[in-house]
Amino acid sequence: QVQLVESGGGLVQPGGSLRLSCAASGSIFSINAMGWYRQAPGKQRELVAAITSGGSTNYADSVKGRFTISRDNAKNTVYLQMNSLKPEDTAVYYCNADLRTVVASYTDYWGQGTQVTVSS
Repeated sequence: QVQLVESGGGLVQPGGSLRLSCAASGSIFSINAMGWYRQAPGKQRELVAAITSGGSTNYADSVKGRFTISRDNAKNTVYLQMNSLKPEDTAVYYCNADLRTVVASYTDYWGQGTQVTVSS
């Protein structure tokens, strides 16, 4: 059984910062890409940022220069540092990992989501 557990969401004022964390646990053999997605009310889930096992990153245009994704492979953990937050960043943020377990090939796993609200 694999679990992705997110933490770090909350309420922040515009211009503020938050750091999200997501730790993967269970019978994990290896992890390929990890990433963060978000879904605002009435909108589709969208990719925010992703990072490969080798450290290559990809960002949505709307967060470039403000958000930074990183990972600690030894801890199976991915982070999202969010700076200069805007009200339009308000959404539920989901962690995603493309990973292989000891009994199955690479599959997408999702966290339960953490709410980020940017408001004055």
